[in-house]
Amino acid sequence: MSFQPKTSDWKRLPTEARQEFLRQLQQRAAVSTTEKLSAVELAKACGIDPDEWQRDLFESEDRQIILNCARQTGKSTISALLGLHETAYKSDSLSLVLSPSQRQSSETYRKVREFYNTLAGVPDVIAESSLKLELANGSRIQVLPGKEATIRGFSDVSLLIVDEASRVPDELYNAVRPMLAVSGGRIILLSTPFGSRGFFWSEWVEGGPDWKRVRVTASECPRIPADWLEKERSRIGDWWYSQEYQCIFVDNLEACFSTADIQAAITSEVEPLWAM
Repeated sequence: MSFQPKTSDWKRLPTEARQEFLRQLQQRAAVSTTEKLSAVELAKACGIDPDEWQRDLFESEDRQIILNCARQTGKSTISALLGLHETAYKSDSLSLVLSPSQRQSSETYRKVREFYNTLAGVPDVIAESSLKLELANGSRIQVLPGKEATIRGFSDVSLLIVDEASRVPDELYNAVRPMLAVSGGRIILLSTPFGSRGFFWSEWVEGGPDWKRVRVTASECPRIPADWLEKERSRIGDWWYSQEYQCIFVDNLEACFSTADIQAAITSEVEPLWAM
């Protein structure tokens, strides 16, 4: 296990000693990144044996990915591993994990930190807080709650992960997209559906071929017993079960018209009566 100094240790050193200490850490980081693990290898080193869809995601080079996955299928764990892989092996990178709430952000960070602690030969920690990890290779991973005021000011993002995306407001999604404009960074949206609305639904249905779409239902997860799912369906009803476990975008129960009916009523073959 590599030496992991506490922030308070090295920042109290005299200037020259602090600079030398950081220089040594950066040298060690340069050596460690030459011994780079693949994302699959990193997952296994952290005690995770990836499912087939997870392995495919680890090996994917797609820049835009949507994970429409049931609860407890491992999508948040995968996002934490991808963020850690980017931070550990890509120097001077910035990875952001955006969640709707502080509690969800803290849970993601806890997974990142626990996975980091299981690894050997990775860059040392030079700074950390309850929501940020910075390594000696100049890379950072930061988790943020879903508030627009907290995400302004970040740029040159190499990896942007939006967890529980169906619960993140559209205006927040529109605010984070420009962070990838210059860097050409990667974006991953992961969530269960929450109605036929919002950017998560829109990108899944109407986002076009630039998105890699992955759908994993609860019945496809080997860790979820089939008899438990049957009992859960009876307990919560078809409306919630369809979303949480079958990854289906369902309409609001109070809607007058279904999304399918509205889409079927729209055509581009009829010319408008008045110019817009």
